[in-house]
Amino acid sequence: MRNEQTLEKLKAMRLSGMADLYEQQTSDESIQSLGFEERFELLVDAESARRKSNKLDRLIQQATFSEPNASIEGIEYYPDRHLDKNLISKLAQGGYIENHQNIILMGASGNGKTWIANAFGIQACRQFRKVKYIRLPELLMSTEKWSTLLFKNGPLGGNL
Repeated sequence: MRNEQTLEKLKAMRLSGMADLYEQQTSDESIQSLGFEERFELLVDAESARRKSNKLDRLIQQATFSEPNASIEGIEYYPDRHLDKNLISKLAQGGYIENHQNIILMGASGNGKTWIANAFGIQACRQFRKVKYIRLPELLMSTEKWSTLLFKNGPLGGNL
């Protein structure tokens, strides 16, 4: 009875990673032989891993990538693509974000620019950074809407 109450409390506190592992621990004799601190550490690690995984999933979903399975590791370095593997590895570390810099991808249609852009975005999500994937036409449209709201109809209307 006590285990069920503990499980209910853990779930009520939204600690489902701990609750799941606690439930497993009660039936696994090898884990029951561990000391309190070791068992508690396992519970905390499970909850931490679950939260990180959920956060990563949420960041990727909110970024609205067109290629949510793209990854830096999956980039194909064919000779005709002229991709610099060292540069891509360096950019994947995210230093350009820290330095408030941008990446501009140029190339012929069908060369994988969108896929590579998604891969960099997903890599940034893996570093727990917020990302928003948006194509240039949509960006320009949103910029145009905002400028219309601000300059024609809004607080800056007629002042410029």
